[in-house]
Amino acid sequence: MGHPAASKQRIRSGDGGYSGRLRDEECPLVCLDETSKQPLADTRLPIAMKPGQLARRDYEYQRNGTAKFMIFAPLEAWRRVKVTDWRTAIDYAQALEDLSDRHFPNAKKIVLVQDNLNTHKPASLYEAFPAYKARRLVERFEWHYTPKHGSWLDMAESELAVLASQCLDRRIPDKHILIHQVAAWEADRNAHQAKADWQFTTDDARIKLKHLYPTF
Repeated sequence: MGHPAASKQRIRSGDGGYSGRLRDEECPLVCLDETSKQPLADTRLPIAMKPGQLARRDYEYQRNGTAKFMIFAPLEAWRRVKVTDWRTAIDYAQALEDLSDRHFPNAKKIVLVQDNLNTHKPASLYEAFPAYKARRLVERFEWHYTPKHGSWLDMAESELAVLASQCLDRRIPDKHILIHQVAAWEADRNAHQAKADWQFTTDDARIKLKHLYPTF
């Protein structure tokens, strides 16, 4: 994984997971976050309009719920969006399995940054897999959590915001189309090696997040 052009990129932040880290092919830094998207299918055909007029849709629609897991490796300029039907511990565990065994199989350790959602725990792996497999996967990761009420420090959250504004800002009728459009967005971002312009430094963190730092 990764691109040579990103080999000297450094990210600094107030979170211990990636403060001042340089890119390391053997220990890639990966941020994870998840959100829901509700595909909305029209129950009636859209109203035909004349050229130049805005499209009109009926207010009635059918809800079709799905979830998305954003896996973002900022130093690699790479991201992967996994679309699922649910946001359970099992779905989370399967996302980590993909991350470990499919996307970064040769990494010695994966530095994982995520928020404090109750499913974002090693226990979810034991719920999803046999103990021997869960233990292997747990030990593949170096676990880091953003502070309580500080999920914005997880860069995957920012990447989800980009996805929402560039790809999901319209009515999408079903999961199949959602997967297709998200995959096209993902491929374009990866092809252009879109990176995170992260400006929040450790010095900034010691001021803004002073209450989270220990005092002696």
